[in-house]
Amino acid sequence: MRVLGIGFFWVVVEGLLLVSGQLQHSLSNAHWHSATATWYGSPDGDGSDGGACGYGSLVDVKPFRARVGAVSPVLFKGGVGCGACYKVKCLDHNICSRRAVTIIVTDECPGGYCSGGRTHFDLSGAAFGRMAVAGNNNQLRDRGEISVIFRRQGGLHANTQGKNIAFHVNEGSTDYWLSLLVEFEDGDGDVGSMHIREASSTEWLEMRHVWGASWCITGGPLKGPFSVKLTTLSTGRTLSAREVIPRNWAPKATYTSRLNFF
Repeated sequence: MRVLGIGFFWVVVEGLLLVSGQLQHSLSNAHWHSATATWYGSPDGDGSDGGACGYGSLVDVKPFRARVGAVSPVLFKGGVGCGACYKVKCLDHNICSRRAVTIIVTDECPGGYCSGGRTHFDLSGAAFGRMAVAGNNNQLRDRGEISVIFRRQGGLHANTQGKNIAFHVNEGSTDYWLSLLVEFEDGDGDVGSMHIREASSTEWLEMRHVWGASWCITGGPLKGPFSVKLTTLSTGRTLSAREVIPRNWAPKATYTSRLNFF
């Protein structure tokens, strides 16, 4: 059973973004690891409609379209793994090509093949079929569960290439409860912590991870413009967006940044 995301709204980041912290990727980004994979939805479909990460209808459009997947809890990490890119490659060369398919985590699969601490990918039918030798897509899907290898994928090769980090103001946000959904976090991808700072203050206030890719802060009244700071889980890199949310921010507004974790 999948948890569908609730409605959300974009918040565009128009300030200056500063990237600091470690520049090297962790070893896990360079090495292949063993896992298993299945597929869901229609054979040539895009997979989940929404998903536990809260991306909603964005999973049906580029760069997500047909490149999405649900992952087991060990990779989902309670939602911190949302937006991460992985390369997944089938091992049976009798039916699989040597190319890997790149997917973006948009959902969690909590039971079945994904339970018991297993590392598992439940891919869209289209993504699963792309691992096959040309013309053998359906035969590969008929296999059901298969053995695969995977690795983290980021930077210029991630499917979000050309997309910049955006902050979505979730519906219901007020001056006393502000909820943001992080989108298109390329490169390192997984957000480990998120802070916000009012223009009139020098203090970074820690936001609480709510679910999926959504974070919130309670207090107030909160007064913009706001700066937002993201720190990745895998490498500890930090991105600071200065005054990206304007003084007159509102739910259902859209704000987009000009940089990413490349």
